[in-house]
Amino acid sequence: MEVTATKTDSANVSVEAKIAKSDIDKRVEKIAKQAAKQMKIDGFRPGKAPVSVVKKRMGERLMQDAEAEALREVLNTASKELELDADKIIGEPAVTKFDRGEEAIEVELKLSLRPEIEIEGVEALVPEVKTPRVTKKEVEERIRELAEAQAPFVSLEEDRGLEEGDMAVFDFEGFLDGEPFEGGKAENFELRIGSGQFIPGFEEQMKGMKKGETRRIKVTFPEDYGNKDLAGKEAEFEIKLHDIKVKEPVEIDDALAQKLLGKEDATLADLEKEVKEQIRSEKLSKLYNEELKPKLVEALVEKFTFDLPQSVVEQEIEMALRNKVQQMSEEELAELRENEEKVKELRESLREDAEKSVRATFIVDALARKEGVEVSEQEMMQTIYYEAMSMGQDPQQTFEYYQKQNLLPAIKMAMIEDRLLSKLLNDKNEKSKTKEETPEKEEV
Repeated sequence: MEVTATKTDSANVSVEAKIAKSDIDKRVEKIAKQAAKQMKIDGFRPGKAPVSVVKKRMGERLMQDAEAEALREVLNTASKELELDADKIIGEPAVTKFDRGEEAIEVELKLSLRPEIEIEGVEALVPEVKTPRVTKKEVEERIRELAEAQAPFVSLEEDRGLEEGDMAVFDFEGFLDGEPFEGGKAENFELRIGSGQFIPGFEEQMKGMKKGETRRIKVTFPEDYGNKDLAGKEAEFEIKLHDIKVKEPVEIDDALAQKLLGKEDATLADLEKEVKEQIRSEKLSKLYNEELKPKLVEALVEKFTFDLPQSVVEQEIEMALRNKVQQMSEEELAELRENEEKVKELRESLREDAEKSVRATFIVDALARKEGVEVSEQEMMQTIYYEAMSMGQDPQQTFEYYQKQNLLPAIKMAMIEDRLLSKLLNDKNEKSKTKEETPEKEEV
């Protein structure tokens, strides 16, 4: 076996090898003999079947196993030649050539290595974090929203029509081509007008109705409606309004604060302070996620340059290409199928962003290890379960889907990135707080 291994750069290795046919034959013989000791074949005692019978029984599989074994030896030889540790090799080797000749198999492999990155001077790249201002008006508006959420609905005594924000209590029945359809009927149904709970046009046409009034309205079900029998079809609904309910005013006082904070001695001032901090936290989170984190990642990618493992870059391009294709029209897809050059052009147009994404991933990985930022398997599972439940999905099925699609490593890395960037920004924020600051002025 002839093996030549060359480091094309610090993250990529090219391996060329010639595997003699006689070498493969010897491996086939060895594997067949090992299999003969374990195989049970009718007419022979266990482990006593002739090798020739085993070869006939196993057929092409013996050759495949022998070639796979030879490839592993090629990889091991290359690793020893270049003194590569197993943990430096990323993923599986890419076989770029495997030509079976009469005398030998010519093989070419590409190996990807984990980049070695010297992470220094990161603190200077972290953008300044200015604590968001919270105005008195914002606090008052939030408390009014909280008070309204606590307010119960009560029957309207005033003689007026149904308005936006009212709770309608009504009977309805739906008809397609004059005939009632299944699931289109309910009695004493409660619907808050303007909630968007019903199909477009339904709630709008109810406005102005008075208690005891009956009205017939026409609506069209959306094309993507869940029930295919109704999707895109026009229907009529007969509605009878029984009651109109409105929110009962709630006093904004110490009693409300005590209810919302769950403390018997809480005051309105305590509630205002709590709400102010909550709004500030929301603003800071939005600032982090929408502005500072992307800015920090961009700065890190520009600061640290190093060789990238090309197999990882190609995987990133392939994933971006699939996402792009999913958004294309049938005409665009047909054009790609007929023109291979266009596919190549599209792939190349994605390369720069793919390289930035891969570079960012390795920087985050190296920096997370340096900062001691980790995400446990349990934490990842809890996050997946929580998000699945919040979207009304089955948590176990969601986890299993991610597992089958091999998406768990990407999810874990995204969580590590989020935790790392938050830590860097929080550290910067804490340092900025120690500096002398002027008192905050709030708008009235």
